[in-house]
Amino acid sequence: MMHEFEIYLRAYINLNGGDLDRIWALAVPKAVRRNEFLLREGDICRHKTFVMNGLLRTFGKTADGNEHILQFSPEHSWTLDAESYDHQQPSSYNIAAIENSEVLLWSKADFDGLLADIPELKSLAEQLISRNIYSGRRRLLTALSATPEEKYHEFVQSFPGLLARLPLHMIASYLGISIKTLTRIRQAQLRR
Repeated sequence: MMHEFEIYLRAYINLNGGDLDRIWALAVPKAVRRNEFLLREGDICRHKTFVMNGLLRTFGKTADGNEHILQFSPEHSWTLDAESYDHQQPSSYNIAAIENSEVLLWSKADFDGLLADIPELKSLAEQLISRNIYSGRRRLLTALSATPEEKYHEFVQSFPGLLARLPLHMIASYLGISIKTLTRIRQAQLRR
């Protein structure tokens, strides 16, 4: 597992062996079963999470029980509830496994120490935050202005590898459309 994580880090930053060993030493590996929660609404997000393999989702629930998926986190991605993590306040969201997954966890104190001591890791974290802001803005604009067909097309273009791994109701939840509409869009594409 360390070797795979090292390959990921070295693709983005140049680390010496001591820094890599320190990052790894503070990581807590965890196996997460399908449908198991890493974070529940009302709990405080205490860990930064890297997905080694598998697939997670971040979602909120409305008072009537409807689920709204904000993010999918496949292998080699990071996830957390940033507001809860940064301010150590109760989360408004849930993070759960869609598939059996293996993740690495760092406590806030440990990860903050790593960021303070390893400038390359801090630079990577800042790049990831920027990318999340950009993709969040793009997603918000799509959600506000695109047709259901355009939303689905954008999803297919952005996440082609996830289509076969996700149930339709989760894709519909992420897109903010009904499963009936999603089924109609997919059937229309098959007829073409």
